Amino acid sequence: MSPIEIGIIGVIALFALMALGMPIGLSMGVVGFMGLAVITSVEAAINRLGQTAFTSTASYVIAVLPLFVLMGEFASLSGLSGEGYKTMHKWLGRLPGGLAMATIGGCAGFAAVCGSSLATATTMASVALPEMRELKYDPRLATGSLAAGGTLGILIPPSTAFVLYGIITEQPIGKLLLSGVLPGILLSLLFIILIYIWATWNPSLAPSGPKISWRERLISLKDLWALLILFLVVMGGIYAGIFTATEAAGAGAFVAFLIGLGRRRLTKETIIASFMNTLRTTGMVFILIICATFFGYFVAISGLAVALAGFIGTLPIPSLGVLIVVLLVFLILGCMMDAYSMMLIVVPIVYPVVLAIGVDPIFFGVLMVIMMEMGLITPPIGMNVFAMAGVARDISMYTIFRGVFPFVLAMAVCVAILIAFPQIALFLPNAMK
Repeated sequence: MSPIEIGIIGVIALFALMALGMPIGLSMGVVGFMGLAVITSVEAAINRLGQTAFTSTASYVIAVLPLFVLMGEFASLSGLSGEGYKTMHKWLGRLPGGLAMATIGGCAGFAAVCGSSLATATTMASVALPEMRELKYDPRLATGSLAAGGTLGILIPPSTAFVLYGIITEQPIGKLLLSGVLPGILLSLLFIILIYIWATWNPSLAPSGPKISWRERLISLKDLWALLILFLVVMGGIYAGIFTATEAAGAGAFVAFLIGLGRRRLTKETIIASFMNTLRTTGMVFILIICATFFGYFVAISGLAVALAGFIGTLPIPSLGVLIVVLLVFLILGCMMDAYSMMLIVVPIVYPVVLAIGVDPIFFGVLMVIMMEMGLITPPIGMNVFAMAGVARDISMYTIFRGVFPFVLAMAVCVAILIAFPQIALFLPNAMK
């Protein structure tokens, strides 16, 4: 049996194990170890496993991950999630669907200091959902805007998705983080435009809120100072070349800690809880990284990735067609597994294909993250939808999925715009000092 055939059997076995209920990380580790043992030897597989566990985690670069998670914990405790929403509410609340638009703006603001989609969606739900209920918003629009807005948490930096992608592909994490800024703003605007059209077309979905004077709107901007400072410290420091991504994450966590202390939101108990949550999240992700790196090594040794790249390169379709096929793979798999697991499995396989057709790896990272966002709100998994169902227990999953469908179309439009104008994603990384 050739190594490529072993690689194909390994991929099939991976999905079979996941279908049987084995955890994603363990499935990748088992398949990678068994496949490598068959291709080389058991001793070589054991040695490689030990090397992978050390080299994939004992890295200065990967320290950015727990630091960004910790920053998000402190930012959440400091009350930054509600401030962006309240300000956007005063500016947009009077418009048709204004509260839902404010929810998107609040999600974008919190995403700029969080980095997690689920955390953004659930945190904003606790702030925005009661107000939308009070104004008799249709449950589809209310939960759909929250679930879709939460996905901005992995596009607008700091983003754990970009960090993981950078670790897997060895691309500069600072440039990856910057590449999500303008696409994140674009997608937020598309969401807001969609809500305005939807609410204007069917006013019963979203009654208008109370009229707010310009004086109150302008005064409300002062509540954004903490969000702005934290974002400027992290992304401004990276863009200006003052910080590396890891240093910026550390500085951001420290600033978020100081904001929490200054507002007297942090206690001994909440600080300990923040560190424990960070440890749990980081430990889970590190296990996934180790197992995914090991599985990726097996795929590389088998020659499957190179063979796949060569096969696709010979297909009688243009490079754009190949790129669309790869993106559709992410969309289809995103309907069946969580976003991070999908990325860790698929990227080592398709990355050589992307390079072979001449797509910029930074640009591909942006497209991939948006496709991951689609997976977060599409059935049957739809992690953000499950999160909404947990918060709004009286609203059915069917209703929430109906509410997010228009936002999936908006994401598809965003992908099309970026493919037509890739400089939207590449402008800031290329201008980085």
